[in-house]
Amino acid sequence: VQLQASGGGLVQAGGSLTLSCAASVRTFTSYAMGWFRQAPGKEREFVAAISWSGGVTYYADSVKGRFIISRDNDKNMVWLQMSSLKPEDTGVYYCAADGRFGDYAVNTAEDYDYWGQGTQVTVSS
Repeated sequence: VQLQASGGGLVQAGGSLTLSCAASVRTFTSYAMGWFRQAPGKEREFVAAISWSGGVTYYADSVKGRFIISRDNDKNMVWLQMSSLKPEDTGVYYCAADGRFGDYAVNTAEDYDYWGQGTQVTVSS
């Protein structure tokens, strides 16, 4: 499984940005997908996750109501729509794939089997 994240950039506080994650895998529906981020000097933290069907989503409290995770299983794509961005949203954003059986979404990095290379998001104040 290869994951390619893109769409990062520099945006002003209050602005919006959409991240994309393209998955190179034969059975994309075998994977729940997640987004994590890591700010300088901080540990990687969970942002959002979506089950293989798209029917279950899970958000960190810090982004709930501002971010939306979605996926298209026909295109092997996952997106993270980010709005009302804050300087504390700055970091490298990673997409990840969880191949365990079941239609669920989890927030634990250790449960994810594959990781993309990350895309930088910088929110200026």
